[in-house]
Amino acid sequence: MVKTQWQIKTNGTIDEKIYYAPLEGGPELYVLPRKGYNKKYAIFSTRFGSIDNAFLVPGSGGNDQEEIVLPDGVAHFLEHKLFDDEEGNVFDRFAAYGASANAFTSFTHTTYLFSSTDYFNENLKLLINFVQSPYFTEESVAKEQGIIQQEIRMYQDNPDWRVYFNLLKALYERHPVRNDIAGDFESIGKITKDLLYQCYNTFYHPRNMAIFVTGDVSPDEILELVAENLSKRAFPPFKEMQRLYPQEKAAVKEKKVTQELAVSQPVFNMGFKDTYTELEGRELLSRELATELLLEMIFGKSEPLYTRLYEEGLIDEHFSAGYTGECSYGYTLLGGRTKDPDRLHAELLEGIARFKKDGLDMESFTRHKRKMRGEFLRSFNSLEFIANNYLAYRFRGIEFFEILDVLEEITPDEIEKRLQEHLREELHAVSIIYPFK
Repeated sequence: MVKTQWQIKTNGTIDEKIYYAPLEGGPELYVLPRKGYNKKYAIFSTRFGSIDNAFLVPGSGGNDQEEIVLPDGVAHFLEHKLFDDEEGNVFDRFAAYGASANAFTSFTHTTYLFSSTDYFNENLKLLINFVQSPYFTEESVAKEQGIIQQEIRMYQDNPDWRVYFNLLKALYERHPVRNDIAGDFESIGKITKDLLYQCYNTFYHPRNMAIFVTGDVSPDEILELVAENLSKRAFPPFKEMQRLYPQEKAAVKEKKVTQELAVSQPVFNMGFKDTYTELEGRELLSRELATELLLEMIFGKSEPLYTRLYEEGLIDEHFSAGYTGECSYGYTLLGGRTKDPDRLHAELLEGIARFKKDGLDMESFTRHKRKMRGEFLRSFNSLEFIANNYLAYRFRGIEFFEILDVLEEITPDEIEKRLQEHLREELHAVSIIYPFK
């Protein structure tokens, strides 16, 4: 492993400087120094999430390719298992160094992380070591199956989780984003030690991974530590995998899904399905920001629709509206708790129709763009926000520092286009959790 010279990524508006080192053979290393901060934070991420359950890898014959189809939940299962190694539980070793460690699996990536005030170098070495040292046995896999099945049962009783995934199942007919990140009882039962090693060797190659470190640290010291650690390892040649996603129709699968759970009042989600099948980079970022700006203009807390719905008791302060845009799917999600989900549904659709009829208000456009800019700048006070979002955007081919520039470029015409093409009644579905009768 040979270390390279730093490449400096800067943004004058943010007044931040990120050091980037594309280590030979991977992973990519990013360091954001923050002088005077007591806490330090590091993440080690791989671009392997719950939707990556079908892919092509080079076969043993050279030019031929082998298609691999995984049961749901493998990425999440693998995240759990990496914390167990031949020395025991990794959490205990982080705790001994005074660090708080964790991990999470999303639809598109898996991230391992820790924060600490002392012994940062020791904790960073531990992070790199355990993520790069898989240890699976048939016995430990069987034990983990029981643990994750209990986790799945817990989420089955969680109204916010269920209303969300019920909505995704309504919006999508075939795309794996419709499936729970943890899988289900049947899919978890199909996971074996050999399958975990196969997925680890495919997706946990350094070329598919990145490290982000932030806090009061020396970039050169971090680079030397990471490069020295990885230089002692022998990595096989990287086999570029091709992710496979099923062809998804533009239309939603179902218009409405309901379920009964132990809730005091109904939980409501409404979603609008985006229609692209493949998008990344600056184009994806522009779509995301334009849609978020549009949603603020319609459903923001300073807008008349939100005020009226709140005063009528149809929504509370937890009502939210947001957009998710990944490389192979995108959707808008509105929702919260409500006393009358059917009326709220009708009011939201009517609010969108009225917005389309009245047209864009330039004062609102300018005000919400300024608000989004301010919120983004304030978020840079959080080390966790910067690290987690920087790599999440990086995996979508987006330079995080370009967000303000792209936001500034968005025009009213783009907002109008997103309004007409995305917030269409035929592209929406609703999910409602009702109290038990």
